[in-house]
Amino acid sequence: MIKSIAFVLYPVSDIAAARAFYEGRLGLKVTLNYQDFWLEYDLGDSTFAISKADAEHPVPVRGALVAFEVSDLDGFVARLKSEGVKFNKDIAETPVCRMAFALDPDGNEVLLHQRKS
Repeated sequence: MIKSIAFVLYPVSDIAAARAFYEGRLGLKVTLNYQDFWLEYDLGDSTFAISKADAEHPVPVRGALVAFEVSDLDGFVARLKSEGVKFNKDIAETPVCRMAFALDPDGNEVLLHQRKS
């Protein structure tokens, strides 16, 4: 029986550049670092991980994507844009949420999400 999602993983071509983005730009905190090859960021009851890309796991990721919940989407997007982070989709609105799609250094989509109250 499945109990939960253990983690979401993005392969990356350059660990240092990915860390600068996920830690420096998005503010994630490393909770596990295995030889600078596999890094985990615990977020509540879930974990986001990055690992060195290889032939079986190339970049950018195509398929599933990670969505990070933020408290102030407008402010967060404005700050990231001012720091040079690229977006392939600006803020969009649905009946239940607002979201924007940032790109990490490998072009992986990172959905920034804010639920409506």
